[in-house]
Amino acid sequence: MIRGGRATGFTLTELAVVMTIVAFLLASLMYTLSAQSDQRNFEETRHRLEQARELLLAFAVVNGRLPCPARSAATAVPVTQIGDEVRNVAAGDPDCVGDAVVDYYGGTNAGVTLGLLPARAIGFQQVNSGGLAIDAWANPIRYGVAHLATGCTGTLTYPHWTNAANLKANGIGCQPNDLLICKSATGITGTTCGGAANQIMSTSLVVAVIYSTGKNGGTPSGGAGLDEGANLNGDRVYVHHLPTPSDFVNGEFDDQMLWITSGEFYGKLISAGVLP
Repeated sequence: MIRGGRATGFTLTELAVVMTIVAFLLASLMYTLSAQSDQRNFEETRHRLEQARELLLAFAVVNGRLPCPARSAATAVPVTQIGDEVRNVAAGDPDCVGDAVVDYYGGTNAGVTLGLLPARAIGFQQVNSGGLAIDAWANPIRYGVAHLATGCTGTLTYPHWTNAANLKANGIGCQPNDLLICKSATGITGTTCGGAANQIMSTSLVVAVIYSTGKNGGTPSGGAGLDEGANLNGDRVYVHHLPTPSDFVNGEFDDQMLWITSGEFYGKLISAGVLP
């Protein structure tokens, strides 16, 4: 623009304002795209967990039992079994084996909480290069199956839930007695939620859990969250609730979890003529 024979343009202040506005718009756009991506991954992970749940039930119908958890490494296990259920069949023991190279139901019991979804055994397709079932963030999907049982009408022989012969012989009166799901890690005492108000599912209902550690992979940005830590500490007590930010009282939480109840499990096998 020409005024009085002199060329004029934007002042530094005006340029700074324009650049600030552009930066703000770009930041808003990036945040929106990131939020949309996270939402898509959240929904995709939910879909994968639901698919895994159905495949576990289908496996039970075909095999008359639930599969054992998979392992995360080849330690003491043939490489071909990574991503597959790990059992002591070669040693004449049909029991499962845990991730801590101890008997699945002995020692630290790591096979329960730290077990992984046996993708190969159930035909789960979304796997990484090592054959492990993964969520939308490429984190391994975890899987825990009950061991203890109560209320059986006859003599109880272990393992129950992962052994077809025992499952049939023990009868459908058996109920799980060790997997517990709480609303919060606050109040958890030993193997209890610390009261009915903090309990979602009792030990008499949950046969198996399938869960994702979410985008943060179980390591929240603000440090280990109390609720997420409860899902990775190697015991049988889990926490499930809606996502929370890092400034939440128990820290960041983005785990997703589904479970299979004894009623549904038995119902599927009875409908298929596998039981009683």
